[in-house]
Amino acid sequence: MDALWVVALILGALEGLTEFLPVSSTGHLIIAGHLLGWTDDTSKVFKIVIQLGAVLAVCWAYRRRLLHLLTHVRTDPVERRLAINLLIAFVPAAVLGVLLHHTIKALLFGPITVAAALVAGGVLILLIERRPQAPSVGSIDAIDARLALKLGLAQAAALFPGVSRSGATIVGGLWLGLSRTAAAEFSFFLAMPTMFAATAYDLLKSRELLHAADLPVFAVGFVTAFVTGLLAVRLFLAWVSRNSFAVFAWYRIGFGLVVLLSWQLGWVDWATSPS
Repeated sequence: MDALWVVALILGALEGLTEFLPVSSTGHLIIAGHLLGWTDDTSKVFKIVIQLGAVLAVCWAYRRRLLHLLTHVRTDPVERRLAINLLIAFVPAAVLGVLLHHTIKALLFGPITVAAALVAGGVLILLIERRPQAPSVGSIDAIDARLALKLGLAQAAALFPGVSRSGATIVGGLWLGLSRTAAAEFSFFLAMPTMFAATAYDLLKSRELLHAADLPVFAVGFVTAFVTGLLAVRLFLAWVSRNSFAVFAWYRIGFGLVVLLSWQLGWVDWATSPS
């Protein structure tokens, strides 16, 4: 049990630190879970639970704006427009996620596909960063419905494990003319309905795997994901206003290439789940 608690701490910290960065939390959890030897059905439910901890972290970070949104959505046109835009952006990933859920889980949730997606996503970030950028949208309140739909389509690309939900939304936002801060903040707000829905859907599908005996380990991961997620959101916002995303791109490429190289050289048998 002690060893499993350590694994829960590691995976919880990974989830919190990577969920809102453009590096793919799902990809990191798949690879780390394989290396740590925890890939059974319980581990899959655990990853769903810690994802909830991470999304609650971003809710807490934006609690004042979120409370204002919820209490003034009917009377404030700015808040109403944001709520409608979030709903529009949420739909593509929700529809495709339900339609392709089984196929994605069965065919794409493996370390090799994740590593390839990490590399490809890193290259894409570098290419977009090298484009001349003259943002035309400086805040999330300036986003219109058409732009929200495009951002939602960008987020849907993250259904492929390793792409990164936040990365796809942020990079899509930069391509579409959002400022760095606006792209990051819209990604954070869009994470709330998207991750709550995905967590609820996955828990419903996996409800027979929930056992009271696993609650202490789940709690460790949940709390760790919440704390580290809150830290990551605050640090990322401070970073993004002054720096490019190139460092994340190079990290993705390096990490993905290490996994692929270890597979090619036979250092790690990524095709076989550890016992």
